[in-house]
Amino acid sequence: MKLARYQCKRHKHENGECYGLLTADKMVCIRRLAKKLSVKFPPLLTGFISLGANAVEKAEELLETASEKDVANASSPANQATLLAPIAFPPKIICMGLNYRDHVSETGATIPEEPVIFMKPHTTIIGPNDNIIKPSFVKKLDYEAELAVVIGKKAKNISASKAKSCIFGYTILNDISARDIQFKDKQWTRGKSFGTFAPTGPCITTANQLQDVSNLSIRTWVNKELRQDSKTKNMIFDVYEIVHHLSRVMTLEPCDIIATGTPSGVGFAMKPIPQFLCAGDNVRIEIEKIGVLENTIVDQEHA
Repeated sequence: MKLARYQCKRHKHENGECYGLLTADKMVCIRRLAKKLSVKFPPLLTGFISLGANAVEKAEELLETASEKDVANASSPANQATLLAPIAFPPKIICMGLNYRDHVSETGATIPEEPVIFMKPHTTIIGPNDNIIKPSFVKKLDYEAELAVVIGKKAKNISASKAKSCIFGYTILNDISARDIQFKDKQWTRGKSFGTFAPTGPCITTANQLQDVSNLSIRTWVNKELRQDSKTKNMIFDVYEIVHHLSRVMTLEPCDIIATGTPSGVGFAMKPIPQFLCAGDNVRIEIEKIGVLENTIVDQEHA
């Protein structure tokens, strides 16, 4: 199941947004369908996620038992829905640095013995097709395509073998980075924390649909030029090891987002000349079995 948070003129709710099942040609509003069949669901996608696997099972049963007419009445053409970031206000955005062997190699770094962790504030979140705002004083803006884990239930000191039970699903996150600030500070918080520096989406593919994430294709294009082309098998720490290590440090909560690192092909490591993002550039990220996340760079004064 691919779940999306969206706005649509046809189906309006009191909070101004919907969430539902994303298919190739339509959006099925889960709340509208549930109401028709006298079934209750949370008003927001975050509430749905907090119910974990039970909510997914309940939604799948709903779709199986509903008539074609009821599903049609609860649906909108996909091209009439404005996709939003799946989670607008995650409790935490936790990111991995240097977690792909090919990226470590291109940067000349050393493979870490334990996960390298940093965090981004929730104010960095934007959705599909939203603009990434380049501050006027940032000269070296860069992209990082990342598989992102969405946590579905509270986890503390969980083993890698049991980590899968805590994962609700997966999405895409672009860890936008101001390299000039990042490298000047020698730590990463400031250079990765500007507003709009965490595009996410287009949906959350639930864990029951995406059972194996060990060898997914992950690719990035800038203005139709392929820059990143790798596989998640190149991760140093897989998603379950990451959840394990993080849960030893902090309590993971429903709707936390974990960005699992980026592969080779980032702009600052390109040779012979680094290639940074400029106003008007389009960044397109595709991760197998999840979808496409696309955003455009704009200068701050034109935002």
